[in-house]
Amino acid sequence: MEATKNAIKGGEFIIKETEAADVFIPEEFDEEQLMIKKTCEDFLEAEVYPNLDRIDKLEEGLMPGLLDKAGELGLLAVSIPEAYGGFGKNFNTSMLVADILGAGHSFAVAISAHTGIGTLPILYYGNEAQKAKYIPKLASGEWKASYCLTEPNSGSDANSGRTKATLNKEGTHYIINGQKMWITNGGFADIFIVFAKIDDDENLTAFIVEKDFGGITMNPEEHKMGIKGSSTRQVFFNDCPVPVENMLSDRENGFKIAVNILNIGRIKLGAAAIGSSRKVIDHAINYANERVQFKLPISKFGAIRYKLAEMAVRNFAIESAGYRAGQNIDDAYDALVAGGMEAGKAKLKSTEQFAVECAILKVWGSEMLDYVVDEGVQIYGGMGYSAEAPMDRAYRDSRINRIFEGTNEINRLLIVDMLLKRAMKGELDLMGPAQAVAGELMSIPEFGEEDESLFAAEKKILKNLKKAGLMIAGSAVQKLMMSLAKEQEILMNIADIIGYVYVAESTLLRVEKLVKMRGEAAVQGQLDMMRIYLHEAVDQVYLAGKEALYSFAEGDELSMMLVGLRRFTKVQPFNVKEARQRVAKQLIEANKYCY
Repeated sequence: MEATKNAIKGGEFIIKETEAADVFIPEEFDEEQLMIKKTCEDFLEAEVYPNLDRIDKLEEGLMPGLLDKAGELGLLAVSIPEAYGGFGKNFNTSMLVADILGAGHSFAVAISAHTGIGTLPILYYGNEAQKAKYIPKLASGEWKASYCLTEPNSGSDANSGRTKATLNKEGTHYIINGQKMWITNGGFADIFIVFAKIDDDENLTAFIVEKDFGGITMNPEEHKMGIKGSSTRQVFFNDCPVPVENMLSDRENGFKIAVNILNIGRIKLGAAAIGSSRKVIDHAINYANERVQFKLPISKFGAIRYKLAEMAVRNFAIESAGYRAGQNIDDAYDALVAGGMEAGKAKLKSTEQFAVECAILKVWGSEMLDYVVDEGVQIYGGMGYSAEAPMDRAYRDSRINRIFEGTNEINRLLIVDMLLKRAMKGELDLMGPAQAVAGELMSIPEFGEEDESLFAAEKKILKNLKKAGLMIAGSAVQKLMMSLAKEQEILMNIADIIGYVYVAESTLLRVEKLVKMRGEAAVQGQLDMMRIYLHEAVDQVYLAGKEALYSFAEGDELSMMLVGLRRFTKVQPFNVKEARQRVAKQLIEANKYCY
């Protein structure tokens, strides 16, 4: 393993340049990973797509049966260690599975909840006896899992939950009482990961609760806007007896478990959005090629081509960022294990280290998917609004992703909060580079010889976008200090800058690596997509930066920083329209998403 990869820390991208050689790109998946991908695609084609209407009607036994079949194919056990009946594959392979199965509508939600928030708390926090008892049955699908965190009065503020656990007189069982809501897989789960407070504890404790323990009742299935085939129930615990040995990890460690498992859920949600979006793009291209208006297929019209290209650009960009982050997590895990850390702890620590990137992928992935499905409906026109066409389900199902795994607003706030906390702990030197940028504002710009290498202009743009982010974040911290935490709009402006920088840089690094692998002539479409996204990122950074500066700066300071912002978001003219037309032409000729 290369030392350069070990050196990359979570969130460090904002102050450090990354080499293309150090990122993983989807074009590098090996033969075994491509076979797993094909298995996922075949499963959707054979078992899920023909049954979407039946799934949405919550046909009794259908979803558990699909999970059984997925278990027989090993799709529930990809990242489970071999010792517990799994295949022990790395994080990026599990990202690939989440990506492809993400196109499975409600099934994608069920399998994600089972393999992620349902199984991983036991795998990562369980003791040996707990793992030996539960993980093999969860890996095979014999037992189905769900996760009980949210309550009627505790959504984003998860630690305020009121569910109580009290030790019985004999000291053998915790008696759990409380109500949980929005419980995915609740209707058929055998295992519930339940979060409750013991007595008057401040923090939650986690428990592994079997349905057969008793004292568990449920409301009927929720009627939802989308993901109608996903079982979603309110679950009530009425004197539910849980053996003391089923406490998961330590007392009051539940909130930490919830936070760390959500990191994984966030990046996996971003991966699922990629697969879902890719399927929608395929449908949209097919329909645009078939639908004739004014004696021409609508794919001949510039307005439609704009939509198809823009959908593809955003998907390509998020895909680039997703697998970059996934590989960072794998590399961090390998380094931690090599340093002597136990495998389960290393899995958690490696994901926690890249929690900033996980939050970015959740936000940008879900918002990309919402854009894609919205434009998909528009391309279909009147048929897009019909339940007989595929866009109806895709449109409704996508909307939950901006709420799942922490709302996008909460995640934007977390992006900045986590970076600033790491800076205060000395883990990331943000203030040094921010002060250097502030000094640069006072100096005369240097006009040296222009680097004319292939990606020189794009790398300069990205370096400047990072400076814009550091300038605004550094100034906001100095100006507002402790009150910055209350300025949510400014924090979200800063988060937007950080996220666009990360996704744009990931796209650039992917294309740079592709050029080295295949040659410039073979990746013209990818070059166009990278430049389109980068130019859009520049505009978004400028808008977010300007809005933030107007909110807290004034007078000469404001004037100086606005000059700096304009300097850092200055780009050479680029004909984005023609680039989009070239991308659209490739998509239309291939009659599918071809990147």
